[in-house]
Amino acid sequence: MTDIKKAVQQKYGAIATAVASNEGPVTASGGCCGPSSCGCSDPITSNLYSDAERDALPDTAVAASLGCGNPTALLALEPGQTVLDLGSGGGIDVLLSAKRVGPTGKAYGVDMTDEMLALARENQKKAGATNVEFLKGTIEAIPLPDASVDVVISNCVINLSADKSAVLREAFRVLKPGGRFAVSDVVVRGEVPADVRRNMELWVGCIAGALGEEEFGTKLKAAGFQDVEIEPWRVYNVDDARGFLAEAGVDADALAPAVKDKFVSAFVRARKPAAAACCGTECCK
Repeated sequence: MTDIKKAVQQKYGAIATAVASNEGPVTASGGCCGPSSCGCSDPITSNLYSDAERDALPDTAVAASLGCGNPTALLALEPGQTVLDLGSGGGIDVLLSAKRVGPTGKAYGVDMTDEMLALARENQKKAGATNVEFLKGTIEAIPLPDASVDVVISNCVINLSADKSAVLREAFRVLKPGGRFAVSDVVVRGEVPADVRRNMELWVGCIAGALGEEEFGTKLKAAGFQDVEIEPWRVYNVDDARGFLAEAGVDADALAPAVKDKFVSAFVRARKPAAAACCGTECCK
């Protein structure tokens, strides 16, 4: 687990440094896994936000956006709510959430990479967002109290963790009763041969790999969540990864039958059960 965290910190730290210094978009040569090409800057990270959303944010927040969906579009955020983004990176989803919850609400981002935190805080200043706070920490040990947020979001970050069960338990812990979990992430549908999964996850998951669709749901329920929904919306096929696979020395045509419709971006929603009705003098303490 330590090696995975170090790899994530190094690669995403390099991305943040590149974005901060160049003030430009992350290209295929500096894609979602680091400054060297991993083949995942497109189509995974493309066309996720509207022009209006992008135009309202600092260029460096948009450039450092390396997710696989738009979690802020998964549910209606309300004024006064508190939102937490797991693995907040350059801050795009935190800043978008802050606009929706308004000045009476709060948007937190948690990230373990110093360079990303510095970039996010600079983006916060550029955006003039006063209801935002970026915290240093891991998504396996969130630095917030129990029952302190209304909504937990995340954008293609849980798949980078080596202990996804711990992440989901922590998300459950910090949510208020009735709070909502709404993330975008990469999932695997059905069985995939180990060698094929390894090659494709180098492209899609990049570091630690994605959960199976059913496994994600099982882990959410084990953490205590209810009303679990997993909605695949963007399927990745071998043609999407052909360039990367060729670069890695893999025969894309040979892989095609085994990966067809297997690797997808999904919207994942769940809810923490509401608190039980109080029926005496002791239960509401």
